[in-house]
Amino acid sequence: MEKILIIDDESFICENVERILGDDGYQVCSAASSREALDAVLSHDIDLALLDLNLGAENGIDVLKSLKEIDPELLVIIITGYGSVESAVDALKLGAFHYMKKPFKADALRVIVKLALQTQSLKREVRTLKRSGGFVPGRFPMIGTSRAFTEVVSQMREIARISSATVLITGESGTGKELVARGIHDLSERKSNAFVGINCASLPASLLESELFGHEKGAFTNAGSRKPGLFEEAHLGTVFLDEIGEMDMSMQAKLLRVLQERTIRRVGGTKDIVIDVRIIAATNRNLQKCIAGGAFREDLFYRLNVVPIHIPPLRERNEDISVLAAFFLDAFSRSFGRDFEAVAPAAVQMMEEYGWPGNIRELRNVIERICIMRSGPTLLPEYLPQEIRIATPPHSASLSKLTVTASQLQDGMGLEEAIADFERALIRQALARTGANVLQTATLLKIPRGTLRYKMDKYGL
Repeated sequence: MEKILIIDDESFICENVERILGDDGYQVCSAASSREALDAVLSHDIDLALLDLNLGAENGIDVLKSLKEIDPELLVIIITGYGSVESAVDALKLGAFHYMKKPFKADALRVIVKLALQTQSLKREVRTLKRSGGFVPGRFPMIGTSRAFTEVVSQMREIARISSATVLITGESGTGKELVARGIHDLSERKSNAFVGINCASLPASLLESELFGHEKGAFTNAGSRKPGLFEEAHLGTVFLDEIGEMDMSMQAKLLRVLQERTIRRVGGTKDIVIDVRIIAATNRNLQKCIAGGAFREDLFYRLNVVPIHIPPLRERNEDISVLAAFFLDAFSRSFGRDFEAVAPAAVQMMEEYGWPGNIRELRNVIERICIMRSGPTLLPEYLPQEIRIATPPHSASLSKLTVTASQLQDGMGLEEAIADFERALIRQALARTGANVLQTATLLKIPRGTLRYKMDKYGL
């Protein structure tokens, strides 16, 4: 149960707030002075404080500073009269979550308190993830709570232990393939050496060869001096080959030789150079289909696919959306000097119902755009782009719209068999409607995901 502290020298205010929030299930206590407030924070695990800036003869700003010194993570909502709004703004600059003008309505108080406690919960969840290992550091770290996310992190940690293993990362654009590659590097014994990445689709084959392997002086026009390639620069480190599925067939043959021999030869050179690098490749294409179409070498695929990692799209791990949104909101709010503190529940719901074709990259860009154009303290639904606000989730359709015809009882078919036949057809059509998304299908059918998986196995779907 969340503990809320009310700091106000007017007893009727404390009593009213205690009644309102107590009825909502919160544990509420009060303090009439700074001394009582500091004692309460020191002796109890307070989740949220409501502080009146006009605390008798005491300065509420000074009380706020003292509270933050004791517990920097404590969320404080300022209560202020109409004449002290300027002081309330000063309090926000010192880290207060929000301010409310007196007199305030009970419903408004409930909404602000709920938002504040949700923010506190998300911050604690991020800290827990950091401590538990469900968090991979970086400028924009990998973070999540879903089972799919934790499985990827677990794979990364196991792979990092074997510093020579070649890795192939697959997943849609924007799912964080480079972050996974960097995470493997940072978790491995190679972390003190270079991580070098290149997009194989960004350069023609001739330039890509020079970039990867380097060249000797005079190897081609404008080659005025010897230039080491990325493989040499990454010696003892990691080479990340993004969009490997776009690599020219002639370059694929040369890369295959590198994987087999662990040597490279500069363009125009005559000597082989021994290299010690881990190669991590990534693609958003289906390489098996590329092989069938003659666009990718089968032998290279098996050399790269020693340790495969697949990153599910964001739409298949809805549990991560609220945590990612909160993280990006905090990061960009700090970068742009905004005062965002939380995402409104209605906005979270809209984001969870949206399909995110651009995955995490799209979510990050949306939050960044909002922080550039808007200010807080709360990210409201109307701040979201139109395509998110008007999106209709696949699971919003009702079961009554599914066109499934019940099986006709045939000779020898009993009721249980007919029901099983009907259930199989219903699940098959629901899977077709959601594009075989198990989470959305379970939501559409209003059954637990585990139950759906069991029935899919049972019916061979």
